[in-house]
Amino acid sequence: MSASAIAEPASDAVEWGRVLICGGTDWPRLGKKGAKPEGSEDDTPDLLEPHILRALSNVKSTFIASAAHACHCVVLDIDGVAWLFGRNGSCALGVPSTVDSISENAPRKLTAQELGVPPQTKFVYAACGRNHTLLIGSDGTLWSAGANTFGQCGQPVSPDVPTFKAVSVVSEAGVKEHVVKATAGITFSAILTDTGKVYTFGSGEKGQLGNGRTGERIVTGNKVAFDSISDPVQVDGLDNKKIVQISAGQQHCIALESTGLVYVWGYGGYCRLGLGNQADELRPKLVPNFAGPNEQLMGALVAAGPSNSVVVDRQGMYWMTGKWKNSGEGSSGSPYSSFRYMQDIMACKVSKASCGGVTHWMLTPDDEAPESGDAVMTVAWGQNAANGELGLGPDEPKSATKPTKHVPLTGVTVLDIAPGQNTTLFLAKPVGKYADLPRHPMEVGPTPETCIVCGEDHGEDVDDVLECEKCDAPYHLGCLTPPLDSIPEGEWFCADCEESPGASVGAASKKLQARSLKRKADSQGSGPRKKRQ
Repeated sequence: MSASAIAEPASDAVEWGRVLICGGTDWPRLGKKGAKPEGSEDDTPDLLEPHILRALSNVKSTFIASAAHACHCVVLDIDGVAWLFGRNGSCALGVPSTVDSISENAPRKLTAQELGVPPQTKFVYAACGRNHTLLIGSDGTLWSAGANTFGQCGQPVSPDVPTFKAVSVVSEAGVKEHVVKATAGITFSAILTDTGKVYTFGSGEKGQLGNGRTGERIVTGNKVAFDSISDPVQVDGLDNKKIVQISAGQQHCIALESTGLVYVWGYGGYCRLGLGNQADELRPKLVPNFAGPNEQLMGALVAAGPSNSVVVDRQGMYWMTGKWKNSGEGSSGSPYSSFRYMQDIMACKVSKASCGGVTHWMLTPDDEAPESGDAVMTVAWGQNAANGELGLGPDEPKSATKPTKHVPLTGVTVLDIAPGQNTTLFLAKPVGKYADLPRHPMEVGPTPETCIVCGEDHGEDVDDVLECEKCDAPYHLGCLTPPLDSIPEGEWFCADCEESPGASVGAASKKLQARSLKRKADSQGSGPRKKRQ
């Protein structure tokens, strides 16, 4: 699930899918000025349509996380393992700062046990800030890593937290809280407990901590400083409310209460709080649009973008406030001062909503495919998507000023979307048109033209050859153990890739080459090859 549109924690009972990716992959340079170095295009391409992420193509994923202000991602699988990749600014991925990024083709694998917890503990939730990351365990423990200049990692203020470290979340009564969800802005974090309490920590500059103060003061050299709070503190004014969803923009928060009430606080610039003005709110404030009495017009989902907020009401209608595009109504010169429903999609029953750096996403039932009970339409729009993060196709414009049906994902059952600053991740079922999508990278290195087992060239007899979905290794059906009579429907992975889910694409290719060379050497040492039966 994305950091913008909140989902329930992952478990073995939750649907799983495969990870798709589009947009920029040059993690160290994304969002920064200057052209790519010559010769780097093939290694770190901008993906102009959704691709199956080959490195995680055999991982059953349940949760995906990024943020509109983040250039890194977290994927959680059905076993509660975290896979991290992207920019490692200020150790955001929990690895030394000498590593500037981790490739999506070789994601970092992290288990909760590596952080010193019991074997049964799994990662169930994650959130990405600009340069920090939060992980939540099934036992309610919170871990953080990355930039900590304002205490946004929940640790005493320091330049960074280089490895994932547990965060102490304790109530005023001294009771350890059980954390279930999290979200993060540029310099702050917010977490949700199993009892519906919200805690925040980090910079209080724009009131995003919701504690009634910013702590603004003059320091040495007439510079202005603000509160930096590293110990999680309960948000003021929500004591008797049960919050069920939270989402953070760069410097603001939006929260959904169990009855459908919506609260906002933090930076009010461009009217992103939807309260009719640009004033900062230092404490949670109720949004009138969703305060009743009509229950169908109360909130069901909330999401925060960089300078906007989104609410989906209980009838599935999509409402937006703030600045969400570059020109015209809804731009910086004429932002939506309060929540308005989007007329172009007012007939849609929105089931998911999320916001990226300049992109906006929603999922809705696909009425054009009534024969499929889980048919889903993906809708996207956004201006200035320079890296192809809308993924509308290589022959299509990179941007869309109005909500647009996502044609490359037609027939693909998308479960969730996690848009980042310049990249977008999707969680999709491996059914339907999923298999028709391109894979990233397109090639995994030199792959044998002969069967991995017997070494014979299959020639024109392609009906007798099965290729691994991840490493492209070819196998004759009769050479498999046990042999197969026909090519199976759906996905198929070779034994090597099944043995190492999530292994890097490069590692799979090298292992394939090594196995091929060994087979050739064994064959040369044992006389003529035995023919296939």
